[in-house]
Amino acid sequence: MDRNHVKSTWRRGGEIGLKTRAERCAVGAVSAEKKPLLMLGLPKGSLEESTKNLFAKAGWKITASSRSYKPAIDDPELDGRFVRAQEVSRYVEHGFFDCGLTGLDWIQENESDVVEVCDLIYSKASTLKSRWVLCVPEASAITRPEQLAGKRVATELVGTVKRYFAAKKIPVEVEFSWGATEVKVPDLVDAIVDITETGSSLRANKLRIVDTLLETNTKLIANKSSWANPAKRKKIETIALLLRGALEAESKVGLKMNAPKKALDAILQAIPALRNPTISPLSNPEWIALETIIDESVVREIIPQLKSLGAEGIVEYPLNKVVY
Repeated sequence: MDRNHVKSTWRRGGEIGLKTRAERCAVGAVSAEKKPLLMLGLPKGSLEESTKNLFAKAGWKITASSRSYKPAIDDPELDGRFVRAQEVSRYVEHGFFDCGLTGLDWIQENESDVVEVCDLIYSKASTLKSRWVLCVPEASAITRPEQLAGKRVATELVGTVKRYFAAKKIPVEVEFSWGATEVKVPDLVDAIVDITETGSSLRANKLRIVDTLLETNTKLIANKSSWANPAKRKKIETIALLLRGALEAESKVGLKMNAPKKALDAILQAIPALRNPTISPLSNPEWIALETIIDESVVREIIPQLKSLGAEGIVEYPLNKVVY
């Protein structure tokens, strides 16, 4: 074979090889760009379903089987893991998660150094804040924390409870409870510190509250380095905005109607609007259309009143998000 031909072929082959490597690098760069921007920590357990529902209303579909800890999220900028709420703040602080959802109680229990982005007041059962409370049996003579000196208290929130009694200079033995804490008094311990939303479980177990240690609710938190990154911070702030909007919408509905123009002043007095209602003209100059947002709890009183003032075609509709 001609020596120059071999050299030429080798050179072309080398160029082809270089080109191929360059293409590989380009593909690698594109793949790197598609890497999710944020790793999100989601609470596994009692808050799991309500958290997925909240994200759905905010615009993100999160799907995972009941045994899966790695959800699918319909946003290429987001990846996530389900872990126990008790652990989320530690993983956010250490940087495995850029942001996450967990309770104020576990942030304080872990003494995590994180950015508290916003409050998200929701739970598995209600939109009320939960409380960690010191409880004794209904029949107990104990009415003050000081009367527990030298006694045993069971709780899952060990660090917080120890700090509570230490601040009051009350010597007690605090032991960790793996669950079913309510049933441990009075046979195993003298008192418990447990979480409650409505108090129904405490009443069912014939327990009486002596003191409240902490009010808690879910928070969106962020890793400090992630928060300092402009692109990540913008995405986290977007998540916060839409989650808050979704929560705000849960207690409100939209209301629209047609009404005679002469009844406008009376209708405006009757509607407790989020802002001034939208008023639009109709083809009949004597009539107008109104639309507003009100608390769902007052709709049952408002609609009959509006009807009596001459409003017609009254329509109530649900909302996904309300952003102020």
